Amino acid sequence: MNIQLTINGQVLSATLEDSAAGRDFLSLLPLTLDLEDYAATEKIAQLPRKLSTAGAPTGITPAIGDITYYAPWGNLAIFYKGFGHSQGLVKLGRIEGDIQALRGRGPLKARIEAAGKD
Repeated sequence: MNIQLTINGQVLSATLEDSAAGRDFLSLLPLTLDLEDYAATEKIAQLPRKLSTAGAPTGITPAIGDITYYAPWGNLAIFYKGFGHSQGLVKLGRIEGDIQALRGRGPLKARIEAAGKD
């Protein structure tokens, strides 16, 4: 399940996990979100609804480029720095390649859509 994120005109390619949460996130696309910086580690945004976490582990250790869902808050979290194991964090997918666009200051407008869609 390939998606793309467009941030400040820069297109980032990503692949979603074939999981209940990944498929549920894909069903929300296309989305335009305001990504806010959180803890100088990740960009977060509220989703229009909670995602299914059926079959997901109770937590993960996110890596740079991971696209995740923080179930307790119901938000998207995209990591531009590594972080420790987090309960309630579900991996949705991963950005391939350069993630420099995520390191921009202030809120970032992001368009997320299935790859190949207008």
